[in-house]
Amino acid sequence: MDALTVDARAILTGTASKASVFDLEQAVQDDIAAEQLTAVLAGELDVDELLTDTYVRGLHRRMYGDIWTWAGVYRKRELNIGVAPEQIATQLHAALANLLYRWHHTDDWDPRILGIAVHAETVRIHPFVDGNGRSTRLLADLVFAAAQGTETVEVYDWVLEKRHYIELLRAYDRHRDPIDLADFIRTIPVTD
Repeated sequence: MDALTVDARAILTGTASKASVFDLEQAVQDDIAAEQLTAVLAGELDVDELLTDTYVRGLHRRMYGDIWTWAGVYRKRELNIGVAPEQIATQLHAALANLLYRWHHTDDWDPRILGIAVHAETVRIHPFVDGNGRSTRLLADLVFAAAQGTETVEVYDWVLEKRHYIELLRAYDRHRDPIDLADFIRTIPVTD
């Protein structure tokens, strides 16, 4: 709770519980998701723009900047997951560049697999102190939507069986193949 911004503390006066912070985060996330998905659907954001470390940091900052002081800042502490802090910037940049290169120069992945690969790679790197899951799931949705180029756009259905999802993310860490994870996560159409 020490990392709450001054504005968040003012909003949460007297009610700064985990539940109230979660609700605030969710409200902000919903607004950012709608704003960014609208930009993708309007053609203002494409796959090339989304798959940059600058965009990933900016998305995290937009999602958490009004609430947490660490928003959009790469973590500086070693964790039991993710790469070493000193490797975050280079690994994230390289991973996103590799995914983008593969998208443009091979034809074995469809948009659904690309979005899941982006999610799995950014989760694997675990660039931020917190909010990695939410921000990378939103990033996956945005990349998936931007890559589709169809009239009916879908996003991922993130309501899923968590234990199997975590097992598939761990398997991805070992073999870097997103197919099983993409097969597991269903999709749903975007509605107004």
